[in-house]
Amino acid sequence: MNFIIDVFHKGGPLMWPLLICSLCSLTVTIERIIFWLREYKKKDHRFINNVLQLTEKKKKAAALKLFNEKSDMLSRVLFCGLTSPSRQIKQSMELKASEFIITMKRGLRVMETIIAVAPLLGILGTVIGIIDSFNILGLKGIAEPQGVVNGIAEALLTTAFGLLIAIVTLVPYNFFIHLVQKNADLIQHGGSRLEAALKKGNEK
Repeated sequence: MNFIIDVFHKGGPLMWPLLICSLCSLTVTIERIIFWLREYKKKDHRFINNVLQLTEKKKKAAALKLFNEKSDMLSRVLFCGLTSPSRQIKQSMELKASEFIITMKRGLRVMETIIAVAPLLGILGTVIGIIDSFNILGLKGIAEPQGVVNGIAEALLTTAFGLLIAIVTLVPYNFFIHLVQKNADLIQHGGSRLEAALKKGNEK
């Protein structure tokens, strides 16, 4: 622990904003993991199939009763479609889906900013450290080269820390983007299936 604290202090003042970036990244990552785990537990593909089958059989009332304890995103989009006037089914589902996409993307802009800013803060810290090292070299000449070398080595700590934060943030960020796209496609596909089921039910 003392080693980590010593390394942190050697990195200079820009280690503090980098620490804030790392804490923000960790907070968003944990929050998104909890969000997606909750959504995963709510999913029930058999429930969706039952709703669509009842809709095809013109049993909309029976289908609506199934939604009592269902709260996953796709289910709520389908519920919105079933409870909307026939001319507004598609628009209602699209509006509800867009609301859920915003919810799914919550916090991702913060992660995207950290991925871009953390390395830049690290490089800035390194540049400032190198400038200080060259100032020491200008004042003391080559009488103390070890001090200059140590100063440059310490300055590089911010770059290493910034890159580490960006890399560690990039992995969950890409995973969350994948989940957003996957679930957006599922919602779109589910909405299309509901429209087809309603159309097929009206034809009978």
